[in-house]
Amino acid sequence: MRSRIVPIVMVVLLVILQYQLWSGRGSIPDVARQRAEADAAIAANAKAAAANARLESEVRDLQEGLEMVEERARTELGMVKPNEVFVQTTK
Repeated sequence: MRSRIVPIVMVVLLVILQYQLWSGRGSIPDVARQRAEADAAIAANAKAAAANARLESEVRDLQEGLEMVEERARTELGMVKPNEVFVQTTK
């Protein structure tokens, strides 16, 4: 009788472990799904990072571009800010 109990217990434990391996939380399909979700999130983050870098570049260009426009207006058009004195010299 005792010799039959050990194999039965072992088979029951094997069935329980196989069930957890294939259908429970942390199972092989669950891990594969989580990896796919992580890969998708990484791709989305990379896309968002590229968009952020592009927007930062545009902001930088706009900030520097205004300075360039102001400099050009000062040299070519003689633009003067309030409380400034414009002195023109000839070369």
